[in-house]
Amino acid sequence: MKTPSSLLPPDLAEQAATGKVRIIQELVPGKQITLAHIIASPDPVLYQKLGLDPTVDWSHAAIGMITLSPAETAIIAADIATKSSAAEIGFVDRFSGTLIITGSISDVEAAFRATLDYCEEKLGFSVCPLTKT
Repeated sequence: MKTPSSLLPPDLAEQAATGKVRIIQELVPGKQITLAHIIASPDPVLYQKLGLDPTVDWSHAAIGMITLSPAETAIIAADIATKSSAAEIGFVDRFSGTLIITGSISDVEAAFRATLDYCEEKLGFSVCPLTKT
């Protein structure tokens, strides 16, 4: 179902009439950690699909993912995670604010607890609870 041009704001009506619609995505960063989750003993195929190290002892392994804003904070989180435990960086993206780490369940949990504590106490971030499956 098409939207009648008369119902669209003038700028969108003009764009719709020309067949060109421009979409702008804005990120208004706050100082926050919105996701901190540990997948304990993940299925080996998850490692492969994420491009992570497949030579892992699956029975004691974990994948941890955390999302931070502003996105550049992922670099700080990666530094804290690797210095506070034996966890390894699987992926870090300073543009999306995503950090994925791997290691033993206890190492990944220690890394994320240290990261959450530092961001909350030292950087004044709003942090979500650490979850685990």
